[in-house]
Amino acid sequence: MKGGLFLKILLGFWLTLYCIIVGLWLLFVVGRAGPSPEEWVSRRIAPALLSQLAREVARDGPAAFEAARRDLPVEDARQIAIHAMSPHERTWDKSLNRDVAAPDGRHYLLTYRVPARRPGPFALPRPVLIAAAIAGLAFSIVLAWYLTHPINLIRKGFDQLAQGRLDVRLQPLIGRRRDEIGSLARDFDIMAGRLAQLVTTRDRLLHDVSHELRSPLSRMQLAIGLARQDSAQFDTSMDRLEREMVRLDGLVRELLVLARAESGLGTIEEYFDPIAMLEFVVEDARFEAESLKVAVTLAQPDVAEEQRPNLRGSAELFRRALDNIIRNALRFAPGGSAVAVSVEMDAKAERYSFHIRDRGPGVASIDLSTLFEPFIKADQAGFGLGLAIAKRAVVAHGGTIEARNLSGGGFEISLSVPFTSTSGILQDH
Repeated sequence: MKGGLFLKILLGFWLTLYCIIVGLWLLFVVGRAGPSPEEWVSRRIAPALLSQLAREVARDGPAAFEAARRDLPVEDARQIAIHAMSPHERTWDKSLNRDVAAPDGRHYLLTYRVPARRPGPFALPRPVLIAAAIAGLAFSIVLAWYLTHPINLIRKGFDQLAQGRLDVRLQPLIGRRRDEIGSLARDFDIMAGRLAQLVTTRDRLLHDVSHELRSPLSRMQLAIGLARQDSAQFDTSMDRLEREMVRLDGLVRELLVLARAESGLGTIEEYFDPIAMLEFVVEDARFEAESLKVAVTLAQPDVAEEQRPNLRGSAELFRRALDNIIRNALRFAPGGSAVAVSVEMDAKAERYSFHIRDRGPGVASIDLSTLFEPFIKADQAGFGLGLAIAKRAVVAHGGTIEARNLSGGGFEISLSVPFTSTSGILQDH
């Protein structure tokens, strides 16, 4: 029910404050030893007042009492009474009672009554009760609103987010709160921003994939049409169909690898030597680089194989990342140049660092931040899924990857992974 938390906090704090005030009153006033404040005052006023009235009654009788009482303050007059004593009546408390003989021969008893406390729970004065109720209610309302108002804002934010409004943000509404509620609002904004980014990336990926699939499919339809129109073009059309089918197969394979890298489906937990794997990848790259007249060099630490720490994760996924990065470097390395591959082992930080450098044209600085997104077209780097797969694979192994242009020309991609990673998608299922 809406407002339920507000009412619970309001009533809870209100009753708590009321009980605290009542408890303090009982502790310091009602529960203390000795006479009450009213009795203490009465026992100091009553003797002098009764003595004066007794002299009046002894001289002029009961009528003098009434005349003298009319001259007293109203508060004192209400507390004084007189009545004729019976023959056997005795007085015990001389400070609040006075026995006096009147001229008519009768004895009269003058009495000063201690003012009774005003009614209320535990003899609490009404002003105390009213002050406790008003102060407690005001404080409880402010506190309940302070706690429930941001919670209602967060609830409304979730409602809007569930309705597809990914641009909703709570930080401007919550303000500069530094408590847990403020942190929750900031985390909500981070989550909403991430969801918006994921949805945008998904939509863009679907658009790019559909575009990439449409182009070879259109060429395949054109080849089929040409083969039907001219039988002499049959062999040429079949070759075109075969090439386009190979392209489609490669694109689908890349998409599957990308999906597995992002979701962890099909990954295998194993320990592998990343330097040995890099040696195999470089050896395959050298075979391909011969036709491009590009050299591939490898620099690695001088450490015995049995002393090299292993990585934990998917060996095939990590090999695919290294292979895609090196092939990307070969693609843009000019003839006669070299692609430099190096690996460093930091025992103190317990991390491997890989660096792949080429002497190609590099990438515009405005494209570096999106270089690892699927189908992002950079200035000179073209577009595809290779670097996107490499980033997902490195992140899955708990590592980081970055790209930068080299001073004097060239391009470098660096990645760093811990010796044994348990983060990312490769945790035990």
